[in-house]
Order: sequence, then C-alpha cells, then structure tokens
Amino acid sequence: MLDHLTTEASNPASEDLDELSTLDLVNLINDQDAGVAIAVGKQSVQIASAIDAISSRLLQSGRLIYFGAGTSGRLGVLDAAECPPTFSSDPSQVIGLIAGGPSAMTNAVEGAEDNPELGAKDLQSLGLSAEDVVVGIATSGRTPYVIGGLDYAREMGAYAIGLTCNDNSELHSHCDLVIAPVVGPEIISGSTRMKAGTATKMVLNMLSTGAMIRQGKTFGNLMVDLRATNSKLNQRAKRIVKAATKLSDDAASRVLLECDGEVKTAIMVHHTGETAQRARSLLNDANGHLRQAIERMTGGT
Repeated sequence: MLDHLTTEASNPASEDLDELSTLDLVNLINDQDAGVAIAVGKQSVQIASAIDAISSRLLQSGRLIYFGAGTSGRLGVLDAAECPPTFSSDPSQVIGLIAGGPSAMTNAVEGAEDNPELGAKDLQSLGLSAEDVVVGIATSGRTPYVIGGLDYAREMGAYAIGLTCNDNSELHSHCDLVIAPVVGPEIISGSTRMKAGTATKMVLNMLSTGAMIRQGKTFGNLMVDLRATNSKLNQRAKRIVKAATKLSDDAASRVLLECDGEVKTAIMVHHTGETAQRARSLLNDANGHLRQAIERMTGGT
C-alpha cells in the first residue's frame, strides 16, 4: 500500500495547482525545491558513512553499483556514466543498473520493478562479490526489484546501502545503511521525479564525488586524474597543471609532454624534480594521492 508514504501524499501548497498563473507555478516549484537541500543535509552523517564504506571497498578493487527502477534507476545510471569522464575512472568501477535493462532508460518497462528476483539476477550477472558496495535506490522504500537486489547483496557479503525518500520504510530492514532525505509530498501527488528525484541526484553526486576524492582523484579542487588524449583535454590538462604549479603555458606543455599527458605525473615531476617514471612509482606508493606523494618527498613543504 502507498497510502502511508509521504512521497505519495497530497501537498496542501499545490491544491489549486491547475489554477495558478505560470509565474506562480514557477515560484511554487522553486519554493518547494528549496527544502530539498535541507532534507539532504539532515542525512549528512549517513552520507559520510556511505562515502567511507564505498571508498574503502574501491580501494580494495571493489565496485560501486547503483540499481533502481524508473527515475531512480535512471539517476543511478547517469551518475555512474559521469564518473569516467569526470575522474578518469575505469568504467567498470561504478556501474548503474535499471530494472528492465538499458531500454528502460527511455521507455517504461511494465512490471520490471515488481520483480525481486530480477534485482538479484541483475546483480548476479555482474558477478557481485563481498568486495562490492551496492546502492539500492527506491524513493518509496518498497520497490521489490530493489529489495530483492539488496537481499541478494547481503547474502553475498556486499555492503548494502538503501536510498529512499520515506522514513521507516520497508527498505530499512534490508540494508546495512539507509540514507533517507524526507522531502515531503510532491506538488503533483506521487510525481517523485521532482523533489525526490532532485534529492536522489544530490545524494548520488555526493556519494560518487566523495568516494573519488577519497581515491585521490583531486588535488585541492582540481581534476588531476586526467590524461590528455585529444585537443580539448590537452587544453584542460594544461590549465590544471598551470593552476597547480604556477608554470607558464610553454612550461606546462613541456612537462605534460614529458609525462605523456598525465596531469598527476606532471604536477609530481614539477614539485619533486623526479623523472616521470619515478613520479609514477611514488604516486602508486601513495595509492594515487598526489598531495600525499608530494609531501612524502618534500617533507610537507
């Protein structure tokens, strides 16, 4: 039953929705959206715990796997797809699954979300192991596809995280950790692609970004785990090297060329005076954390 779910309730602020002027409609949506960040902020401790769990598993060659149905599944697939271009991560490191398969990204697959065995089967097809972390996304907190997948994940010893927008949902008893930003009723009753979808996107951004930062993918706020393989990326790489080293355009280009376009390696070479080969070795010893590698060589100066 959906009657008890906050996300399915009627929103008193939008009872005359179809009578509003366009400007009033826009203002109402904006006012309602303003509370989403507050709801997500109330889950900061849980989100931080999730990031630490994900980072720990990724460091041990585990994977982050999102799965869900409908909007929830689409948002997970989107976040996973953005990791390789943003962080130069291996495409197999962060994976998104949607009930009904890839075609469900653009077309609804009727009944796919109602099958708990399908959730388990989709994870099984990936060779799920105890080293992995799964994030089951279900706004309602009751989607059978997600609950079936979470149960299977726990059987396999994977760390199971549930993401929902309802408190005290069924999801809570099927995972190791629950993140539950309660955004309240939508302006269109039950249209959870709106506030709930926004909250979900915000949480997923935090999970993947936080985990990647913990993997050493940034230096300050710079995307340093980048290799220049085309003209656009070469310009971006040069800008990043300049920002991290204060080198001139020509000098940044030279050190990047010396380092085969590897931004991290180029910055390491500049700060330590080591060869590119030695810089790569030092970075590897520091598990890819550029700042740690530099500080080990320079004594923190």
